[in-house]
Amino acid sequence: MELTDIAADRRRLREQWRRLGYHAGQSIPQLLLEGARRHPDVESIYYAEKHARRTTNRELYAHSLRIAASLRQLGVGRGDVVAVQLPTWYETTVLYLALMHVGAIVLPIVSIYGTAEVEFILRQSKAKLYFSPVKWRKVDFLARHAAFRALPDLQDIVVVGEDAPAGMTSWERLESTAADGFEPVDCDPDAVSLLMYTSGTTSAPKGVQHTHHSLLREWGRPSYRNRGLYLANLPAGHYTGYTYMFRPSIYGAPMVFLDQWDAQFAAELVQRHRIKAGGGTPIFLFSLIEMAAKHGFDISSLESFSLGGQGMTPDLVQLADSQGFPGARVYGSTEHPTVTSFDPELPFEKRAHTDGRLDEGNEVRIVDDAGRDLPFGREGEILTRGPEMFVGYLDADLDRDSFVAGGWLKSGDIGRLDAEGFLTITDRKKDIIIRGGENISSVEVEETLARHPAVRAAAAVAMPDRIYGEKVCVCVELHPGQSITMGDVREHFARSGLAKQKTPERLEILLELPRNASGKVKKNELRAAVRAKVEREQEP
Repeated sequence: MELTDIAADRRRLREQWRRLGYHAGQSIPQLLLEGARRHPDVESIYYAEKHARRTTNRELYAHSLRIAASLRQLGVGRGDVVAVQLPTWYETTVLYLALMHVGAIVLPIVSIYGTAEVEFILRQSKAKLYFSPVKWRKVDFLARHAAFRALPDLQDIVVVGEDAPAGMTSWERLESTAADGFEPVDCDPDAVSLLMYTSGTTSAPKGVQHTHHSLLREWGRPSYRNRGLYLANLPAGHYTGYTYMFRPSIYGAPMVFLDQWDAQFAAELVQRHRIKAGGGTPIFLFSLIEMAAKHGFDISSLESFSLGGQGMTPDLVQLADSQGFPGARVYGSTEHPTVTSFDPELPFEKRAHTDGRLDEGNEVRIVDDAGRDLPFGREGEILTRGPEMFVGYLDADLDRDSFVAGGWLKSGDIGRLDAEGFLTITDRKKDIIIRGGENISSVEVEETLARHPAVRAAAAVAMPDRIYGEKVCVCVELHPGQSITMGDVREHFARSGLAKQKTPERLEILLELPRNASGKVKKNELRAAVRAKVEREQEP
């Protein structure tokens, strides 16, 4: 599609969603102020390295105004991009709120991203500031800063941590500014407020843009509001982890935040605080139940657990149900976060054998390869649109292949829709690997491995894994007389600067990769062969 046509579709949809009341004309700073007045005493607990910090909405709001005043002194204002690569800490929430107060665009970055990914993101986004820890989980973030300081648009790096080196801009310096007279800015609800990078079929991550309207529509869903104390275990650099940090401040929903997943500690916290709800990918569910049983923790207070991030099986939902808290599959993406909604009251068949009912305001089409609509029950590519959908990629050229006429987003997933509005995902058309909820571009893995001198051609595919859902398997052709081992692959990826999770975990050496008549590698054949091989190895 032409970009002018895509823009025209967006304008028509925006007007439609406003008429229907899905976009209410409010901005996030307005809702933060209202929330502070309505829910001043709602408490949240932040666990950083297992040390608790309790806070109330009143305290969060006051602290965020002080940081906002400091950000303004640093020259941060409307439309400026500020990158944040921090764990799920109290300071991270304060910073997210403060950036909303000054009208900036928040750019959360997952902590697992290495120097190569972060440098690309900072450069393309033209980020004005970059926040990072000093050290976290054995990663020396300061050692990466030299690669970023030469970026033309990056004006400063702010470090968060008690051992920040002298001479660097630190969190403590920002806190020293008084907030007297500071007033949050008025924001256009249709202005971009969130920029988040996600891996897809391209080798480089893609910048997804959300507005105040698209975020607040998603946050305003009934399931987002107060269902009792919720365990927030997803990283602050993920879309869901980012949005959960606003739940107490806007809707008065109390939360317990974890800066990293420790299943034994999480089970202990469920018992200690009588936590009612949680969610995540299979690894969270498996390990929570396992540690609770092993160490005798009582997790019976849990009333629901949502499952997403990759293909779910009925067995996973049954596992949650067996523990007394209904499980359910949900479907969405960073681009369109909540296509289907979580309803623990639905019967098991709907929760376990579908990916949920379409959320109010959302629409789905199932189409064939020619773009023709298919009837209920037929499998095809899933197209979606709705009031919480993103407003396009930062690189607008990526929109051309992502949208079709009418403002419909091509999901890259295959599925079917029934007459009751329940969606079931059956396959994936786009070439990504989802490891523990993390999207990994197979193209990026292939391009990295292809730089190894022994490799003539490489294909990365997903292999099934009970805990992580999928892991990275690489199938390679070698140059004549060359050899390569799994150790060689790990060493090669360690030098690449990519996130550790992108390192292949299985190596298959083939005489020749299967290709079609045009020379394209038949990924479907490789996936099927690897899946069959893994299943045979797991047979008793």
